[in-house]
Amino acid sequence: MNPLLHASTLPLGLPDFAAISPEHLAPALDAGMAEHRAEVAAIAADPAPPTFVNTLVPLERSGALLDRAMTVLGALVANRSTDELRAIDAAYSPLLCAHHDAVTLDPAVFARIEAIHQSLPTTTGLTPEDRRLVERHHRDRVLAGARLDEAGRARLTELNQRIAALQTRFEQLLLRSAESRALLVDRADELDGLSADAIAAAADAAERAGHPGRYQLALVLPTGQPALARLTRRATRQALLAASTGRGGPHDPDTDTGPVLRELTAVRAERAGLLGFAGHADSVVADQTAGSVEAIDDFLSRLVGPARVVADAERAELVALAAADGIDDFAAHDWAFYAQRARGRRHQVDAAALREYFKLDTVLQEGVFAAAERLYGIRMVERPDLVGHTAQARVWEVRQQAAPGADDEQTIGLFVGDFFAREGKRGGAWMNSLVLQSDLLGDKPVVTNNLNIAPPAPGQPVLLTLDEVRTAFHEFGHALHGLFSRVRYPRLSGTAVPRDIVEYPSQVNELWMYWPELLPRFARSVVTGEPLPPAQVAAVLAASRDGSGYRMVEMLGATLLDLAWHRLAPGEQVDDVDAFEAAALERAGIADPHIPPRYRSRYFQHIFAGAGYAAGYYSYLWAELVDADTSEWFVENGGLDRDLGDRFRAGILAVGGSRDILDGFRELRGRDPEIGPLLRRHGLDSGDRTESATLRP
Repeated sequence: MNPLLHASTLPLGLPDFAAISPEHLAPALDAGMAEHRAEVAAIAADPAPPTFVNTLVPLERSGALLDRAMTVLGALVANRSTDELRAIDAAYSPLLCAHHDAVTLDPAVFARIEAIHQSLPTTTGLTPEDRRLVERHHRDRVLAGARLDEAGRARLTELNQRIAALQTRFEQLLLRSAESRALLVDRADELDGLSADAIAAAADAAERAGHPGRYQLALVLPTGQPALARLTRRATRQALLAASTGRGGPHDPDTDTGPVLRELTAVRAERAGLLGFAGHADSVVADQTAGSVEAIDDFLSRLVGPARVVADAERAELVALAAADGIDDFAAHDWAFYAQRARGRRHQVDAAALREYFKLDTVLQEGVFAAAERLYGIRMVERPDLVGHTAQARVWEVRQQAAPGADDEQTIGLFVGDFFAREGKRGGAWMNSLVLQSDLLGDKPVVTNNLNIAPPAPGQPVLLTLDEVRTAFHEFGHALHGLFSRVRYPRLSGTAVPRDIVEYPSQVNELWMYWPELLPRFARSVVTGEPLPPAQVAAVLAASRDGSGYRMVEMLGATLLDLAWHRLAPGEQVDDVDAFEAAALERAGIADPHIPPRYRSRYFQHIFAGAGYAAGYYSYLWAELVDADTSEWFVENGGLDRDLGDRFRAGILAVGGSRDILDGFRELRGRDPEIGPLLRRHGLDSGDRTESATLRP
C-alpha cells in the first residue's frame, strides 16, 4: 500500500506525510514517469487534427501521479533531508530531468502545439486564458529546444541531466559544509552580547550536535549572520563571519563547491549556445519581464552609484565609533555590531531587546494573518488534526468571507507553516505549493511557508528578530499568491509568473510589518504583555531605513555576481572561483572589503542549487521596483483597506500567469512603474520622482 500511488484522501489533497516513507518514493516516481509517458504518447498519436481541446487540455491533465511524487520528494529533501533521501534525490534528479526533456521536446507533441499556435489568429471560441495557455506551452518548448534537430535534442538532454546532477550535488555539499562550519565555542562569555535565551539555545544546539558543555551557532544562508550585530567579542565576530564566508571553500575537499559550480556554469553556457543564445543569462531573460540583459544592466547601473555614496557615509560613522573603542583596523565583521550601536544611539533602538516583543505566535496571529484578514476578508483556522511534512509543521485552513461583513465562509485552501531550523533542513526561507489551484482539475491550493528560526531552549518562548518578522510577512505574501489563485489551468496557477516578477506580491506584503495600526497589536512584550511603547514604535520606523546603503551594496554584489557567472560564453573556462568573483565585483564597481556580497559564489544556493534563480537573482530588485511603486499606491489611498486589497487581489494575486502581471499593475497605477519610489525607499533618491523605469527594451 503505497500512499503516493493514489490521490490523498486528506482535506484538499494534503499529502499524507504521516503514512509516507522514503521507500515509497522510488516506486511512485517510476510509476509516475511511466504513466506520464503513456499520457503524452496518447496525445501525440491522436489521429484527429490538433485542437486546443484534444492537445492542450489533456497535457494539463497529464502527469498527476508524477507531480504528486515529485512534490513530496522535494518537500522531504528540503525540510528533513537524510542520507537516504539525499541518495534518492541524487539518483532521480537526472532521470526526472531526462523525463522532462522527453515530454517537452517530443517532436510529435510540439508539431501539434505549433499548429495550434500558428492558427491562433483565426481560431474562435477560446478564452483569453486559453490563448495564454497556448502561448505559454509553445514558448516553453521553443526555449527548451523543441526546434532543434534530433542530434541537438539528444545533446540538450545530456546537458540537462548533467545540470540537474550538478545542482543536486551543489546543494548537498553546501548543506554538509554549513553544518560542519557551525561556530563552536567553549565558553558562554565568548557569546557575550547575546540574550540569555540565545546562549541557552546555543548550548542546547551544541549538546544535540554531540558537544556537551559547549556552545554552537548555526549558520543562516546569507553572508551576514544575525549574531554579528550583538556579539561584543571581536574575535568571536571574526570567527563567525569567517565560518560564514568559508562555506563551500577549498579548505575542505569533501565539501568544496568550487569544481561543481565551475562545471555547472560551463554546462549552462554550452546549453545556451546550443539554443542560439550568447550565454545562459540571455536564454533566461528572454522569457522574463526585463526582456534583455541590457535592460537589467541599465537598471542596476542606476543603483550602484547612489548605493555606494550612502554606504560610504554609513562607513564613516561606524569607523569613528570603532576608533573610539581603540579599533583602528575596522573590518567587515565589525560593521553589523557598530551599525547596531549607531542605530541604538540615534533611535534608541536595541535590536536584541526588541526580540522580547516579537513572539512567533503573536506575530503570526496579530500581524501576518491579521493584515491578510483586514485586506482580503480571510480567516486562518488552525487544524491540529492535520499533519504536515514534519511534526514541527502546523496546518491552517484558510476560510474566505462570502462578502465583506458576511458570516458565511468557504474554505479556499490550506496553509502549512514550518518555522524552525533543524538538521537536514536547507537554509533560507521559501514558499512551496503542495497542491496547485486549478478549476480544470477541481483542486484548491495547499501551500507551505518554510523559515529557519533558531529553536528556543526548552520552556522558552519563540522570539524573533526584526529580520525574521520581515521574512514571515514576505513569505506569507508568496503564500497569498498561491492561495488566492483563481485560474483554470495548472500551468498558469499561483506563482507561475516570470521569475523576475514573482517576488513582487511577497515584497508588497512586507509593507504591513510596520503599519501603525498593526505593529502595536503584534509587538507585545512576553514579560509584561504590554505593546511596544509608541516612542519605540516611532524609533523602529525611523531606524528601518538605517543601513540602506549597506543592504543595497551587498544585494547588488550578489546580483552582479550571478550575472557575471551566467554571461560566460560557451567554451569559456573559469579556473579560479575566488579570483573570478573578485574581478567581477571590481569590474561592476561594487567591490568593497567591508561589505561582502549577500551571497558569495561558493554558497550561492539560489543560483547553483536548482532554486530557479540562475541569471535571475536581479529579480528581487527588479520586483522591488514594482513593489515600491505599489506600496506608495496603498499608502496614498489609505493602506490596510478591504477595497484596496480586493483590487490588488483581483488584478495581481488571483490571475497567476493567465495574464501579464504588469498589466495588473498598470490598472492600479494607470502607468508604467517609476524608479523614484524605489530610490526613496532606500534613501538613494536625488529628488527625481517621475523617471520611468524601462520594463521592456
